[in-house]
Amino acid sequence: MPAAEWPALMARAQAGDREAYNQLLKAMVPAIRAFARKKIADEALVEDVIQETLLAIHRVRHTYDPHRPILPWIAAITSARAIDALRQRGRNHEVQDEGALTLQPAEPERELPDLDLYLQNLPTRQREIVESVHLREQSLAQAAAETNMSVSAVKSLLHRAMLNLRKLGSSNHEKS
Repeated sequence: MPAAEWPALMARAQAGDREAYNQLLKAMVPAIRAFARKKIADEALVEDVIQETLLAIHRVRHTYDPHRPILPWIAAITSARAIDALRQRGRNHEVQDEGALTLQPAEPERELPDLDLYLQNLPTRQREIVESVHLREQSLAQAAAETNMSVSAVKSLLHRAMLNLRKLGSSNHEKS
Protein backbone atom coordinates (compact mmCIF):
# COMPACT_ATOMS: atom_id res chain seq x y z
CA MET A 1 0.00 0.00 0.00
CA PRO A 2 1.53 3.35 -1.02
CA ALA A 3 2.30 5.89 1.69
CA ALA A 4 0.04 8.38 -0.12
CA GLU A 5 -2.95 6.37 1.18
CA TRP A 6 -1.78 6.41 4.80
CA PRO A 7 -3.18 9.83 5.82
CA ALA A 8 -6.70 8.73 4.82
CA LEU A 9 -6.28 5.51 6.79
CA MET A 10 -5.03 7.50 9.79
CA ALA A 11 -8.04 9.81 9.57
CA ARG A 12 -10.33 6.76 9.59
CA ALA A 13 -8.34 5.29 12.49
CA GLN A 14 -8.62 8.54 14.44
CA ALA A 15 -12.39 8.30 13.91
CA GLY A 16 -12.39 4.82 15.48
CA ASP A 17 -12.03 2.49 12.46
CA ARG A 18 -9.98 -0.38 13.91
CA GLU A 19 -9.61 -2.20 10.59
CA ALA A 20 -8.14 0.92 8.94
CA TYR A 21 -5.81 1.34 11.92
CA ASN A 22 -4.58 -2.25 11.68
CA GLN A 23 -4.03 -1.90 7.91
CA LEU A 24 -2.13 1.32 8.49
CA LEU A 25 0.17 -0.09 11.16
CA LYS A 26 0.98 -3.13 9.02
CA ALA A 27 1.70 -0.91 6.01
CA MET A 28 3.99 1.37 8.08
CA VAL A 29 6.30 -1.40 9.30
CA PRO A 30 8.60 -1.50 6.22
CA ALA A 31 9.05 2.29 6.28
CA ILE A 32 9.67 2.27 10.03
CA ARG A 33 12.21 -0.53 9.52
CA ALA A 34 14.00 1.51 6.83
CA PHE A 35 14.11 4.60 9.07
CA ALA A 36 15.45 2.54 11.98
CA ARG A 37 18.10 0.90 9.80
CA LYS A 38 19.43 4.32 8.91
CA LYS A 39 20.52 4.62 12.54
CA ILE A 40 20.98 1.04 13.75
CA ALA A 41 22.81 -1.95 12.26
CA ASP A 42 21.78 -4.52 14.88
CA GLU A 43 18.67 -6.29 13.50
CA ALA A 44 17.39 -7.30 16.94
CA LEU A 45 17.56 -3.68 18.07
CA VAL A 46 15.87 -2.56 14.84
CA GLU A 47 12.96 -4.89 15.62
CA ASP A 48 12.76 -3.47 19.15
CA VAL A 49 12.69 0.05 17.72
CA ILE A 50 9.90 -0.95 15.32
CA GLN A 51 7.81 -2.16 18.25
CA GLU A 52 8.57 0.94 20.32
CA THR A 53 7.71 3.14 17.34
CA LEU A 54 4.38 1.40 16.80
CA LEU A 55 3.58 1.89 20.50
CA ALA A 56 4.55 5.56 20.29
CA ILE A 57 2.40 6.03 17.18
CA HIS A 58 -0.48 4.45 19.07
CA ARG A 59 0.03 6.85 21.99
CA VAL A 60 0.29 10.00 19.84
CA ARG A 61 -1.93 9.12 16.86
CA HIS A 62 -4.36 11.85 17.87
CA THR A 63 -1.65 14.47 17.17
CA TYR A 64 -1.31 13.59 13.49
CA ASP A 65 -2.95 16.01 11.03
CA PRO A 66 -4.21 13.96 8.02
CA HIS A 67 -3.73 17.00 5.80
CA ARG A 68 0.05 16.90 6.37
CA PRO A 69 2.59 14.43 4.95
CA ILE A 70 2.78 11.35 7.15
CA LEU A 71 6.32 10.14 6.43
CA PRO A 72 8.07 13.03 8.25
CA TRP A 73 5.83 12.38 11.26
CA ILE A 74 6.71 8.66 11.24
CA ALA A 75 10.40 9.48 10.68
CA ALA A 76 10.45 11.79 13.72
CA ILE A 77 8.89 9.17 15.97
CA THR A 78 11.17 6.41 14.67
CA SER A 79 14.27 8.58 15.03
CA ALA A 80 13.41 9.36 18.64
CA ARG A 81 12.86 5.68 19.46
CA ALA A 82 16.13 4.72 17.71
CA ILE A 83 18.08 7.35 19.64
CA ASP A 84 16.51 6.14 22.90
CA ALA A 85 17.42 2.54 22.05
CA LEU A 86 21.02 3.47 21.28
CA ARG A 87 21.29 5.48 24.50
CA GLN A 88 19.94 2.55 26.52
CA ARG A 89 22.64 0.40 24.99
CA GLY A 90 25.25 2.97 25.96
CA ARG A 91 26.19 4.01 22.45
CA ASN A 92 27.08 7.60 21.76
CA HIS A 93 26.99 7.42 17.98
CA GLU A 94 24.69 6.28 15.24
CA VAL A 95 25.49 3.14 13.27
CA GLN A 96 24.48 2.86 9.65
CA ASP A 97 24.00 -0.32 7.69
CA GLU A 98 23.84 0.93 4.12
CA GLY A 99 23.20 -2.58 2.77
CA ALA A 100 20.09 -2.93 4.91
CA LEU A 101 18.52 0.11 3.28
CA THR A 102 18.27 -1.76 -0.02
CA LEU A 103 15.91 -4.26 1.61
CA GLN A 104 13.13 -1.69 1.91
CA PRO A 105 10.19 -3.02 -0.15
CA ALA A 106 7.42 -0.52 0.62
CA GLU A 107 8.70 2.87 -0.49
CA PRO A 108 11.59 3.98 -2.70
CA GLU A 109 14.37 5.61 -0.69
CA ARG A 110 13.87 8.97 -2.39
CA GLU A 111 10.46 9.30 -0.70
CA LEU A 112 11.91 8.95 2.79
CA PRO A 113 12.75 12.39 4.16
CA ASP A 114 15.94 13.04 6.08
CA LEU A 115 14.58 14.34 9.36
CA ASP A 116 18.02 15.44 10.56
CA LEU A 117 18.33 17.67 7.48
CA TYR A 118 14.99 19.33 8.25
CA LEU A 119 15.95 19.87 11.89
CA GLN A 120 19.38 21.27 10.97
CA ASN A 121 17.62 23.99 8.98
CA LEU A 122 15.89 25.26 12.11
CA PRO A 123 17.42 27.87 14.40
CA THR A 124 19.13 26.18 17.37
CA ARG A 125 16.54 27.07 20.01
CA GLN A 126 13.64 25.95 17.79
CA ARG A 127 15.42 22.67 17.00
CA GLU A 128 16.05 22.01 20.70
CA ILE A 129 12.38 22.59 21.56
CA VAL A 130 11.17 20.29 18.75
CA GLU A 131 13.58 17.59 19.90
CA SER A 132 12.45 17.97 23.53
CA VAL A 133 8.70 18.06 22.95
CA HIS A 134 8.19 15.94 19.84
CA LEU A 135 11.12 13.56 19.78
CA ARG A 136 11.71 13.00 23.50
CA GLU A 137 7.99 13.49 24.25
CA GLN A 138 8.56 15.93 27.09
CA SER A 139 5.73 18.10 28.30
CA LEU A 140 5.88 21.84 27.64
CA ALA A 141 6.61 22.36 31.34
CA GLN A 142 9.49 19.87 31.24
CA ALA A 143 10.96 21.50 28.13
CA ALA A 144 10.60 24.92 29.74
CA ALA A 145 12.37 23.78 32.91
CA GLU A 146 15.16 22.13 30.91
CA THR A 147 15.80 25.27 28.85
CA ASN A 148 15.17 27.82 31.64
CA MET A 149 12.33 29.39 29.66
CA SER A 150 8.68 30.06 30.38
CA VAL A 151 6.03 27.67 29.10
CA SER A 152 4.66 30.43 26.86
CA ALA A 153 8.13 30.99 25.35
CA VAL A 154 8.41 27.24 24.67
CA LYS A 155 4.96 27.27 23.02
CA SER A 156 5.96 30.22 20.87
CA LEU A 157 9.25 28.62 19.78
CA LEU A 158 7.51 25.33 19.09
CA HIS A 159 4.86 27.07 17.00
CA ARG A 160 7.49 28.91 14.94
CA ALA A 161 9.51 25.70 14.53
CA MET A 162 6.49 23.78 13.27
CA LEU A 163 5.69 26.55 10.78
CA ASN A 164 9.30 26.45 9.55
CA LEU A 165 9.21 22.65 9.26
CA ARG A 166 5.98 22.82 7.28
CA LYS A 167 7.55 25.36 4.92
CA LEU A 168 10.61 23.14 4.51
CA GLY A 169 8.45 20.08 3.92
CA SER A 170 6.26 21.87 1.39
CA SER A 171 9.18 23.27 -0.56
CA ASN A 172 10.90 19.87 -0.66
CA HIS A 173 7.62 18.14 -1.59
CA GLU A 174 7.11 20.55 -4.50
CA LYS A 175 10.61 19.77 -5.80
CA SER A 176 9.85 16.02 -5.97
